[in-house]
Amino acid sequence: MPANELLTSRRRFIGRTGLAAAAVTVSPLTKAVATPIERRRFGQIGVGGNGTRSVPVVQQFCDVVAFCDVDARHLGRANVDLAGGKADTYADYREVLARSDIDVVGISTPDHWHTKILVEAMLAGKDVYCEKPLTLTIDEGKLIRRVQRETGRIVQVGTQQRSTFGLFNTALAIIADGRLGKLKRITAGIDRGGWSPEIPIADVPEGLDWDRWLGPAPDAPFRYKPTDFVQQNGTLRNYTNGHTHFRWWYETSGGKLTDWGAHHVDIAMLGIAAAGQNSDPVSVDGTAEHAVDFNAGEPTRSDRYNTAHKFDLNVEFADGDVELRITSETDNGLLFEGDRGRIFVNRGKLVGRPVEDLAGDPLPEDALSRVYRGMPVPTAGEGRPNHWENFAYAMERRIDPISDVHSHMKMLNVCHLAGICCRLGRKIHWDQATETITGDPQAAAMMSRPYREGYEIDLG
Repeated sequence: MPANELLTSRRRFIGRTGLAAAAVTVSPLTKAVATPIERRRFGQIGVGGNGTRSVPVVQQFCDVVAFCDVDARHLGRANVDLAGGKADTYADYREVLARSDIDVVGISTPDHWHTKILVEAMLAGKDVYCEKPLTLTIDEGKLIRRVQRETGRIVQVGTQQRSTFGLFNTALAIIADGRLGKLKRITAGIDRGGWSPEIPIADVPEGLDWDRWLGPAPDAPFRYKPTDFVQQNGTLRNYTNGHTHFRWWYETSGGKLTDWGAHHVDIAMLGIAAAGQNSDPVSVDGTAEHAVDFNAGEPTRSDRYNTAHKFDLNVEFADGDVELRITSETDNGLLFEGDRGRIFVNRGKLVGRPVEDLAGDPLPEDALSRVYRGMPVPTAGEGRPNHWENFAYAMERRIDPISDVHSHMKMLNVCHLAGICCRLGRKIHWDQATETITGDPQAAAMMSRPYREGYEIDLG
């Protein structure tokens, strides 16, 4: 579908619904790329969670020929379920990168592996779809951006909220069209998470290469505590320091601040830029609670989750005319407040008087196109298919996709600064020009972290 037809279709949707009421209803994907996309050969690295959810979407654009995972159970199941057992399987991602017939790779590993695999994939001549958050530290982001510029590889970060039809991208278009006026305050509500009881050392599950799972992270024993009687978010779950629970340890992730924060802070930062205001952060301050005590920014015990499970933080920006609050103490979603109005958006709804006003005063036809930098505007609701469609479009034309590494890292640095603030319990000052924490050598030292011996990044 040509770009002008996409915009017309989008405008009809806005006019028909007004994007009012409690929620915006979205429809399944109807694939509509502006021009035919060349099919590429694809290898998926990490198939324990997001990797398995992504592959059915990837198959609309690429031929999936290889899977890689350090857990043999995940690897075998993914190959059977997603490729009928016909793909090649590997325990070492380097074997995927060494294949000259693979053009694109997906990275759906735990966070502490992202940077190493991504950098080496770009150097191996691959385009990459990498799940968020892109890095574990601020300095990793500097390396990724340098290598991306040098290699010219196309990298799409998995912040799919940038591609969610009818919700986040429409909210940004409303802001860009001046419907809120000058932004004064943004509240990014993020769910609590990261608390656990004591988790004992346990036997490594059969089929899991625990040393390779840890990779660049500090050496640590495998921990597991079955808690069949504990219910969280409607599902029964256990406590561990492996697989999906890696997010609640600073050794392998950044907790909710780089999990949901990498989505909501992302849209908040894009909203500031859409309003034409200065999005250069200068400081982060606030309060946080952890399940363990900290000394000099490091957890004092290693037998329970250690990322912040409650926080209330404020981010200041260069011009001082807008403030971002990142908090676990309010509804999940984003509240944008300007001097002309306010809107609230999350994955289920987009509401507020400026949204209701769209019924009689639709956005200009180019409003969403400007949010998408002139690329085709999504035509369906779900973020992941739209995000992959945009990635395919960008690969075909060798242009930055909607979630490029450079804009992603400016946002993610705010999340990393927030994490450092939580760990040290004091205000953190930032110089955007030099991308450095100022006036606090201890905090500045936390911008990087050594890799475990044998798992350093191979720069060739």
